[in-house]
Amino acid sequence: MILKELRISRHLSQEQLAQMSGLNVRTIQRIESGNNASVESLKCLAAALEVDISTLNQEKFMMDKKSDNWKALPFILKCWFVFNFLQARPSRNSASRIERIGHMSGFSFCCLGIINEAALIGGLIMLFTAYLYHWLKFQGDKYSIWYDEKSEKGS
Repeated sequence: MILKELRISRHLSQEQLAQMSGLNVRTIQRIESGNNASVESLKCLAAALEVDISTLNQEKFMMDKKSDNWKALPFILKCWFVFNFLQARPSRNSASRIERIGHMSGFSFCCLGIINEAALIGGLIMLFTAYLYHWLKFQGDKYSIWYDEKSEKGS
């Protein structure tokens, strides 16, 4: 379920979402941690987030290049998304994974930079790349261009 990603993409805390949906914060925490949600809870969350219940049951976000939001995206950002993912349908999860790897590798290489200057430069480049992927995810959330791979397979 992508509840957490939807909540974060809308810059909402669990408390804010609970207030908007009329649910308990603990209920939202349980759903985000992977527990099943009742149909009533899903209806409340879908209404609060202005999405369909089927959207809440999706497993991951990916780009939908056919959406109006993608078409409205500035050309330079489209190029940035396509160039950085180097795949036909990049997902938010792959961007998160690359960001984490960039941070971990960059920090490690910066630590090695105490011994070797080249490692420090490489570490800084990796940290910069991780920052760019963080920005990429933010822009993807801002323009709502992710789509669900699971629903594409079903069609």
